[in-house]
Amino acid sequence: MNTIEQAAKRLEQLRRAGVALPDAPAPAAETASPAPSGSENEPASADTQHANSSSELQERRSRQVQLNLVTMAKAGLLVPGAPRSKVEDEFRIIKRPLLENAKGQSAAPIHRANLIMVSSALPDEGKTFCAVNLAISMAMEMDYSVLLVEADVLRPSVLERLGLPPAKGLMDVLTDQVDDLADVLLKTDIPKLTLLPAGTASSRSTELLASTAMDRLLDELAHNYNDRIIVFDTPPLLPTTESRVLATKMGQVVMVIEAGQTTHDTVRQAFATVENCPVVMSVLNKYRGPKGASAYGYYAA
Repeated sequence: MNTIEQAAKRLEQLRRAGVALPDAPAPAAETASPAPSGSENEPASADTQHANSSSELQERRSRQVQLNLVTMAKAGLLVPGAPRSKVEDEFRIIKRPLLENAKGQSAAPIHRANLIMVSSALPDEGKTFCAVNLAISMAMEMDYSVLLVEADVLRPSVLERLGLPPAKGLMDVLTDQVDDLADVLLKTDIPKLTLLPAGTASSRSTELLASTAMDRLLDELAHNYNDRIIVFDTPPLLPTTESRVLATKMGQVVMVIEAGQTTHDTVRQAFATVENCPVVMSVLNKYRGPKGASAYGYYAA
């Protein structure tokens, strides 16, 4: 006897016993599929399970973090809502050709044009300062979101400059220490700006950045988010190998040069390491000259 027949028999017994029952339409026994014999609790269908899984995925969100605006201002970084500044205007100039390339407005198509690497020839030329300000400036655009990647896995400093503690990130993704990229993304209180920390230090950082796993991650970032610009703060080019590996995978490279300090020969050596990248541009940082006490210059190379 199937479940429907059992229910009908029970209802009939109740009526005979004088129990008042509300009127209800007869069950469509002819069209209902019988339940398996002896099963009292039917398992959820595949469609139901898929719907539940999709709902769980949609509910997952990157961890929310609040940036320390005081720390940022002391470091000379752009702060949303602050009065308009010279630095803000300079980065408006710097970002424009990069965004045009990312939108496909260059003379020739650029592979992974929305992946932008910021580096320098030597340490302490201001690459992290420029990477963070470039990312914040781009996040002010109406049509784009920005992911800032702390890819200087040797001396990460992006989170510190934003007033945030270290966290799991890129290296943990590449070593399978986290299950999903979304688990380590940090959504900031600057609209449309998300962070990917460097993560746990590894002695195999060059090999990990050169790996197939890194290529898959970059493909996901470049192609799955058409409205996203990804800015990478990377180690200096000459004393390390990590940035040279990354440069082969980027659509655009921004070279930060310290005015009055970095020699022409050093700059030439740095440019030689990224000569195979489709687009290489440069920013003259820490310039002190006739235009003002704190000016930055933009030059295409």
